[in-house]
Amino acid sequence: MTERVRAVLITPNDTTLVIKRIRPGVDPYWVIVGGGVEDTDPDREAALLREIHEEVAGDARILRLLHHLQNDKDETEYFYLARIETWNFDNRTGPEFAHTDRGEYILEEVPLTLNAIATMNLMPPEIKTVLCEAIERGTLPATA
Repeated sequence: MTERVRAVLITPNDTTLVIKRIRPGVDPYWVIVGGGVEDTDPDREAALLREIHEEVAGDARILRLLHHLQNDKDETEYFYLARIETWNFDNRTGPEFAHTDRGEYILEEVPLTLNAIATMNLMPPEIKTVLCEAIERGTLPATA
């Protein structure tokens, strides 16, 4: 079974980094940084750190597993909470960015507020609900 890892990246300003996807014929939507676990990755956390480096040229500190789900492709997706201090989207190296036919990838810094998250077309929808509930409980942004 395929595993995917994603990071809710919390910045020093208590915002989160998300990627806005603009694809021909599809309404814009946002995704959380991450990707597939590869056979060469020692574990999910190492895969996540690799993906963060590839997608935003950043180094993060993983805090904890936030949520996991089965997506519509029967893949297990693991969502981690992580802190990131620096990043540089211009230096991203992920192979997906070389495919110009996949549309645009735009890095955005979004406030970790109920209003900001609730109004986004964040995929998958289940993680949007998880984030909104965590914000309402006061467990996001993380203080660690």
